[in-house]
Amino acid sequence: MKARFGRDYWKLWTASVTSNFGDGVGAIAYPWLASAVTRDGFKLGLVVLATRLPWLVFSLPAGVITDRVDRKRLMVTMDIARFLITLGVAFLTLANASGLEDPLSATARDENLLLGAIVFAALLLGTAEVLRDNAAQTILPSIVPKAVLEKANGRMWGAEMVMNSFAGPPAAGFLIAISLALPFFVDAGTFAVAAALVFMIGGELRSPQPAGPRPSFRTDIREGFGWLWRHPLFRPMALILGILNGLMTMALATYVLYVQEILGLEATAFGVLLTAGAVGGVIGSVGAPKVVEAIGKGPALFLTLLGGGGALLWTGLTSSAVVVWLMFLVSSFLATVWNVITVSLRQRVIPDHLLGRVNSVYRFFGWGMMSIGALVGGAVVSLSEPTVGREWALRLPFLVGGAIHVATFVYALPRLNSARIAETEATVDAEL
Repeated sequence: MKARFGRDYWKLWTASVTSNFGDGVGAIAYPWLASAVTRDGFKLGLVVLATRLPWLVFSLPAGVITDRVDRKRLMVTMDIARFLITLGVAFLTLANASGLEDPLSATARDENLLLGAIVFAALLLGTAEVLRDNAAQTILPSIVPKAVLEKANGRMWGAEMVMNSFAGPPAAGFLIAISLALPFFVDAGTFAVAAALVFMIGGELRSPQPAGPRPSFRTDIREGFGWLWRHPLFRPMALILGILNGLMTMALATYVLYVQEILGLEATAFGVLLTAGAVGGVIGSVGAPKVVEAIGKGPALFLTLLGGGGALLWTGLTSSAVVVWLMFLVSSFLATVWNVITVSLRQRVIPDHLLGRVNSVYRFFGWGMMSIGALVGGAVVSLSEPTVGREWALRLPFLVGGAIHVATFVYALPRLNSARIAETEATVDAEL
């Protein structure tokens, strides 16, 4: 199998595994750090908003940049930037360790300064992530044959899930028990290793450049946006993904408070809780082709809408950590099925010289809604608490998100069916 994918794929795979371990550590460390600074749901939502806002405001120009430069060099540069930013957060946490261990001793001014620094770092990290991830998703078709893209993506998604949700979060819990700053130092180190591995991938990886004068940024953005918006399959797919991601982020904006106050978990148990994502992701990466073979791509996408919505609703109604773990396993499994189908489809169908721009437009809708979801999630908790009480305020984002998630199925039914997908794939096969 290694010979089939090639050495460069495995370098990219290893870099992804390494950085996703760091992301898994950060998934626990950042909200835990923020919750040590403030217990206000809206302020916690601002931290999540800061990490997602760049997808809304910067993803379109990021696509133009991805199509104009060496994608490998762009990934390396952004990983180095994430290393430096995360290292800064680590030293900031270390310098304020005593106040974070005893939040009641901190003044309102201290809280606002620390929270402002965390939000600023999150904005920088989010911006670097936009460029890095857009380049990473466009680089794979240049490394592996299109015939094995689904398998290559499946291997990548499965490994990322294991490190991001199975290895990283529990490790973060143990690291936090030693020192709140320690997981940030580890996270920074993973970005440095990932940068070195991507740097070792052979050659330049640029998209084909058109002859003649280079178009303006605005022209390039318009071309990528227009291509996706006119496409009968990818436009609704991007809009639906935006709704789903926005709802999930709305539910998770104050998740750390839900875990602490309703489930009664400490940092280590919080990390173990997130291992469900890895289990579901591994099952999904292996089982997605079997699910598609059994019921078809359209029904498989519909399953993600109904099952994901049900998992959110059940999470909002339970007080059992075991049930929450199972619901996250289901959500992760279904999300991986969605990703393996849709990412491979985009990589096969979108022309290479447009891949960066069209992917950035897709993510503008699909990921940009996360920033809105984060803001809404924090606001829902803060605004509803005086009326429904603290407990139901923390449950409400899951319940609202689950209900809208299921309702989205009605919009998707005539637009993401197997016939529409087969028509798109037949067009590409005819061109080949």
